[in-house]
Amino acid sequence: MSTSDVKPVPEGMHTITPHLVCAGAADAIEFYKKAFGAEEVMRLPGPDGKLGHAMLRIGDSLLMLADEFPQWESFGPLSLKGSPVTLHLSVADVDKAFERALAAGAAVRMPLADMFWGDRYGIVEDPFGHRWSLATHIRDVSAEEMAAEMAKACA
Repeated sequence: MSTSDVKPVPEGMHTITPHLVCAGAADAIEFYKKAFGAEEVMRLPGPDGKLGHAMLRIGDSLLMLADEFPQWESFGPLSLKGSPVTLHLSVADVDKAFERALAAGAAVRMPLADMFWGDRYGIVEDPFGHRWSLATHIRDVSAEEMAAEMAKACA
């Protein structure tokens, strides 16, 4: 196969794909299966038994993850004492998805509520330090209405 036959973005991939680093990536895979219904696409363990790379599918999206490798300056949120990143997960039934994540071991960071931008929305943190916002779109809101509601909410 020539280089010209290779797709620059492989089939099934999006142009942006989260790549998480987790202390205990194999355990994280099991958590994501229980909490978010993830399906394991592939797993590449290293010779030391640590997970060098894995790919999961959640809904129509792919998620990459690996163990921490301090020698490569690759650390997860628990080692870094947090992360500024939140992964957003759009679902058909956010109440059910939120409860599933909690039952799997996630912690509530923001309780579910109907938000001014039109989503029922909440945030959980997984046992590996990654935060996930979960949402179901419940009503369409115009940009003007959203701006007015945001001003009220921030007042």
